[in-house]
Amino acid sequence: MYLKRFPLIRSRLLHTTAPARYFGPCKTTEPTFDKILIANRGEIACRVIRTAKRMGIKTVAVYSDADANSLFVREADEAFRVGPAPTSQSYLNVEAIMDAIKTSGAQAVHPGYGFLSENAGFVKRLDAAGVSFIGPKEYAMAAMGDKIQSKIIAKEAGVNTIPGYDGVVRDAEHAVEIAEDIGYPVMLKASAGGGGKGMRIAHSASEVHEGFKLASDEAQSSFGDNRILVEKFIEEPRHIEIQIIADGQGNVLWLPERECSIQRRNQKVIEEAPSTHLDADTRRKMGEQAVALARNVGYNSAGTVEFLVDKHRNFYFLEMNTRLQVEHPITEYITGFDLVEEMIRSAAGLPLTTTDQSAVKINGWAIESRVYAEDPEKYLPSIGTLSKYQEPRSWRAENDVRCDSGISEGSEISMFYDPMICKLSTHGATRADAIATMNHALDRYLIKGVTHNIPLLRDVVSNTDFGSGRITTAFLAEHYPGGFKGHRLTSETAGQLATASAAMQFIRQARESSDHVAARVAEYVLLLPQLQDDGSVHKLEARVSLALDSAAVNLQGTNSFTATTVYDNGEYPPTTSKLDISWDVDMPFVELCQPSQGNALTLQYLDPLPLGFRVQFMGTKFDIDVLLPRQRELLRFMKEKERLDTSKLVLSPMPGTIVSVAIAPGDVVAEGAEVAVVEAMKMQNVLRAPRAGTIKAVHVQPGATVGGDDILIELEDE
Repeated sequence: MYLKRFPLIRSRLLHTTAPARYFGPCKTTEPTFDKILIANRGEIACRVIRTAKRMGIKTVAVYSDADANSLFVREADEAFRVGPAPTSQSYLNVEAIMDAIKTSGAQAVHPGYGFLSENAGFVKRLDAAGVSFIGPKEYAMAAMGDKIQSKIIAKEAGVNTIPGYDGVVRDAEHAVEIAEDIGYPVMLKASAGGGGKGMRIAHSASEVHEGFKLASDEAQSSFGDNRILVEKFIEEPRHIEIQIIADGQGNVLWLPERECSIQRRNQKVIEEAPSTHLDADTRRKMGEQAVALARNVGYNSAGTVEFLVDKHRNFYFLEMNTRLQVEHPITEYITGFDLVEEMIRSAAGLPLTTTDQSAVKINGWAIESRVYAEDPEKYLPSIGTLSKYQEPRSWRAENDVRCDSGISEGSEISMFYDPMICKLSTHGATRADAIATMNHALDRYLIKGVTHNIPLLRDVVSNTDFGSGRITTAFLAEHYPGGFKGHRLTSETAGQLATASAAMQFIRQARESSDHVAARVAEYVLLLPQLQDDGSVHKLEARVSLALDSAAVNLQGTNSFTATTVYDNGEYPPTTSKLDISWDVDMPFVELCQPSQGNALTLQYLDPLPLGFRVQFMGTKFDIDVLLPRQRELLRFMKEKERLDTSKLVLSPMPGTIVSVAIAPGDVVAEGAEVAVVEAMKMQNVLRAPRAGTIKAVHVQPGATVGGDDILIELEDE
């Protein structure tokens, strides 16, 4: 462990950010703390540092070896190493963190979320050391952080609860007994912690057996506590939560709800505030029950009471998160509260900045998209270096786009931690405004070096069901039953992509030519990847004739064209349209405006390809062939390369660690049988046999570290 001093001075000269004003000026004038330590990493550490600086408080970061050069380390006033990359040896290493607190002289600790944020034992250690915890008291955390105990307390407080078993589940057989008594489907979930880890839905006894093992293993890995509870799974639910803030003087406020129904693997992906589903009366009742629960345990600081709400607006207590939520920025957007400031005030013994519930108002609408480094089809994490990284900026109004991230260009996405890149939030006067701004922000978000989920986020936010508010926690499963594979071109978007790509090729050729005045017309044949119903991809052929509307090409800035497009599929009618293309030299962003349709879109020019280029459009990457008519004729005679047969191989879907291997050479397996479990970023994934057959070779054993697409298991030839 050591204190980083001089490098921090240099980093502040290199890294400067404009002050964000999402919640107005700092409201605290009273003294609080001189110095706080943030027992966390990444974007949440940066977020806490931002408010601490506004309040004139010095900050101390702790970091693992993997995070030594991370942004949050550079932004803090001091930084201490607390161990190697694995969380158990660093961010969960209480002794090392206590040493950093003592050495730095920090008077208080903000835990962020995850890691030690809901560890009552850690709070007890801080209390004994005379250090303030910027969060709830130990007794309240212990009571509400345990899902089994919190459900009992919720019932006592008069809060609506889900039918289930209130005790500790002994083992998988006991879980089956409970499930059959309650009735399927059931939810198995970790008693400690949250964030979607240690959760499984089961529709049968066999699924309970499998889910119990996976959920308890994940719970142990993530929270050091493998206890599991079982409760009725409410079908077609909406996940809606109430933010509370409380001080040590008995003041408790509830803030307008957040809708968190867009989820994958029980982890939130897109959130919004407020919810389209609630009316004022239901909102008030949920808020009052949340406050009653908080008062019942003497709660202080920020906390979130989560509910499941059915289509009739009946709501049921789900759990209470005794910490700052990941999605807190959208609440700050619509209320003007700085929740971190309120937490610091509470820990310092000060009252909330306002104690009047009637003063809490809803200002506009906010949406948050969680940008992850992951494959959006199978939700598998991606690791690597961010070779290009540029966050979107405000669009229609000042601060209508907010990026909570802890990375910069050149940052490493590690297999050891959650793969979140950024929490991208937008705000507008109406929901439609917030959605439009989110679409624009996603289009202007440049990420290269890792696979990311912006294609999925962009598709969801553009979805008509999402736009009309018709959402449940099953939204992703229902709209992408085979997994999200990318944007499927429609007649409208195919025309936009074809004409924009043709115009981009026209401009590219002009930039490469010494004579950009001569050519004013051109004809191209474009082959666009068209997603089919069965998940396969065909080439949609579009012949585009372009006519430049000016005497010469503008190599920098805007060009206007008239484009006629004819398709070979017989489905889309020929079109003639006017379009403006704005594309600055050496910039990836290409603005497409079609005056007749009154819409504007941003594409990203990503990479040149042998026969065209790669662009990002509607969030999805498209490899486009842009050919002259003669080239297209010759291309018909080229043979396609045969694909590698992987039907007899089990490949690792991601970098990670092998948890278990269920088979050995010579074993006979059925299609879909479990063969191994791989863990990455604290999530376990079951790998199954691709077909029935005999195991030929097993190349890994438990504890082995594997890379993405590594061959783990081979089957004999059929």
